[in-house]
Amino acid sequence: MKKSDICAFFAILQEANPHPRTELEYSSHFELLTAVLLSAQATDVGVNKATRGLFAVANTPQAMLDLGQEGLERYIQTIGLYRSKAKHLLQTCQILLERYDGQVPNTREALESLPGVGRKTANVVLNVAFGQPTMAVDTHIFRVGNRTGLAPGSTPLAVEQGLLKRIPAQYLLHAHHWLILLGRYVCQARTPRCWECSVAAHCDFKPKTPAKTPASTVRKQRPTAKIA
Repeated sequence: MKKSDICAFFAILQEANPHPRTELEYSSHFELLTAVLLSAQATDVGVNKATRGLFAVANTPQAMLDLGQEGLERYIQTIGLYRSKAKHLLQTCQILLERYDGQVPNTREALESLPGVGRKTANVVLNVAFGQPTMAVDTHIFRVGNRTGLAPGSTPLAVEQGLLKRIPAQYLLHAHHWLILLGRYVCQARTPRCWECSVAAHCDFKPKTPAKTPASTVRKQRPTAKIA
């Protein structure tokens, strides 16, 4: 994708959604960290359904620890890999209490040292909680980065580095939200909805997917029966 197209691409996304937000529900840095940790290989909708009940009874590291493994699992058992996620979350709660006075740290090194927290999770927390211009590459952003020509790469890290290098500085803070939403609702995996994409004119993907034509409502006329 040409530099001029990249600028236009993000200008359009910004105009349509000036202040994008994560679709995960949270009201504190700890709730955000918990939700993002639980969201691996799960949908935001599924995580939100589970955390609404969980956060009502445990929205601090100590309260989460007080639930114990089995108690925590009961709230998140609808989420994939819930047993290992519960284990990692409780370990993370213990570390937060012992090393960070129960607060979520604001550095990549500290976040990635927490059990169950990888680079993508750390990037989300750094961006959403602490306003750092990071790029959390999930399956949607990986697909959009490659399909559009914005930042082709064979690995999530390669796409992340390409995006950070090519996206103009004024758009970096919100860029990962715009790209996630674009990939989730428009530039979808099986069939990109190019016909309703506001940035299709600046995308390298070809051929563009045309809109489906409505099925014909004209019925074939039945032959008139002959009267004997």
